[in-house]
Amino acid sequence: MPTTLSAVASIATIVAVLATIHVPLGSWIHRVFTSPAHTRVERAVYRVSGVDPDSEQRWSVYLLSVLAFSAVSIGALWLLILLQGFLPWSLGRSMNLDTAFNTAVSFVTNTNWQSYAGEAGTGYLVQTVGLTVQNFLSAAVGLAVAIAVIRGLAREHTDRLGNFWVDLTRGTLRILLPLSVLAAVALIATGVIQNLTEPTTITTIAGGQQVVQGGLVGSQEAIKELGTNGGGFFNANSAHPFENPNPVSNLLEILLLLAIPSALPYTYGLMVKDRRQGLAMVGAMSFLGIGAMALMAWSELSSVSLEGKEQRFGPIWSAIFASATTSTSTGAVNSLHESLQPLSGGVALLNMMLGELSPGGVGTGLYSMLVMVVLAVFIAGLMVGRTPELLGKQIGRREITLAALAMLITPALVLLGTGIALVLPTSAGALSTTGPHGLSEMLYAFASAANNNGSAFAGLSADQPFLNVALAVCMLAGRFVPIAAMLALAGGLGRQQRRPATAGTMPTHSLSFVVFLVLVIVIITGLTYFPSLALGSIAEALQ
Repeated sequence: MPTTLSAVASIATIVAVLATIHVPLGSWIHRVFTSPAHTRVERAVYRVSGVDPDSEQRWSVYLLSVLAFSAVSIGALWLLILLQGFLPWSLGRSMNLDTAFNTAVSFVTNTNWQSYAGEAGTGYLVQTVGLTVQNFLSAAVGLAVAIAVIRGLAREHTDRLGNFWVDLTRGTLRILLPLSVLAAVALIATGVIQNLTEPTTITTIAGGQQVVQGGLVGSQEAIKELGTNGGGFFNANSAHPFENPNPVSNLLEILLLLAIPSALPYTYGLMVKDRRQGLAMVGAMSFLGIGAMALMAWSELSSVSLEGKEQRFGPIWSAIFASATTSTSTGAVNSLHESLQPLSGGVALLNMMLGELSPGGVGTGLYSMLVMVVLAVFIAGLMVGRTPELLGKQIGRREITLAALAMLITPALVLLGTGIALVLPTSAGALSTTGPHGLSEMLYAFASAANNNGSAFAGLSADQPFLNVALAVCMLAGRFVPIAAMLALAGGLGRQQRRPATAGTMPTHSLSFVVFLVLVIVIITGLTYFPSLALGSIAEALQ
């Protein structure tokens, strides 16, 4: 019987491992993006692509590079999925036009929402050349944008934020690729499969027929978690024994999805030359993330319901995985979120509604937290009558407007999308139930898409034209509007001259500021989403 003590020990284990790798991984990321040297492989990539690696870009050019690369990636992946029937290793699988579009947008935006069954919609070629490649590239895009935003805060008297193509290449080749190779070897050692065996039909002991799937799962699983992607090779995702066979692989996957987002605040502190800033950010992220894990574990232990949970993990590790995957932008699952207790489902929703910043996705968590830091600095400055400043840079009307745009686009997409979907008969009919739980199903889908998470309340039958297109629009806007706003914000801050700290400067590294930052995040999220949560998860919990 799981106990509170075992839940505390489980969470403490994860925190201890993340604390151990925080400094070395954060330092390595810092060295990668500040080194003036290019490797031979990188120089070959730049020559082939016609990139000058020693030139830097203004924020607008950096943004155009991000958008152009992502647009080409969506088109190429969409075409690959549609043509897979004419390609090797398709296994006879296919998707219709809108499902393929939704999938292409999903994997390019680091969402990895899957309205299809993983083992039924895509063959081995699409899984590897299409989806796994985008798992690397979408994570590298988020990491590159975060580094560019940090440069805007760290620099002065310049409108240059770096070179997107250099940041993309370095993030892929120096960070994501080597770490994913090590992770894949470790996962395969625990029992995750890695083969090109075609599906095999076997006769069970009871005399029935069962199809045993194969595939290059270990390599995709590694970058799926490390890059906070989340798309499963199989429909059951990380609850499938071929993706996540035992408690050791389960712990490893949780650590992988938290590793880079948890280390990036240390990189931030090094790049702005004030490690206290990174420590303050870690403090806010940790309070929100650990608090959500503890609350979800308590909720599941209060009933000890095994519905929708794998026996080899149990309620505690199912709750920890669910909290970790929704507080990052991963979206992988090792249990059925549809079967979580109402309060646990509400916590999973709240993790995404906070902006997935505890610690968030690869890159996205860092710049999402920086949005809230800007807002907290501005509000605190108004309260005490001081000029709002962050790292010696003034936060004025332009900065707060861009920060508000980055923050408000997601709730606008979630609430508007959910409202429209619930009044349309075609999409409302996709719900498995009505009442508070039905509202939570639809709300979860749009929160997951707009926050680029990808997990789902699986009772929603989402593979229909309206939901495929509507959720794809939410993924696109939820990904690229905040990126545009944050790059514009960084470009403006980079042009400013850093002001020296005075007795009147409000410190943004103190414990009091961390507490204030957490309160701002919770209050803003509560004011935005409480009515919808009250009608959904909270109402269901009170029934």
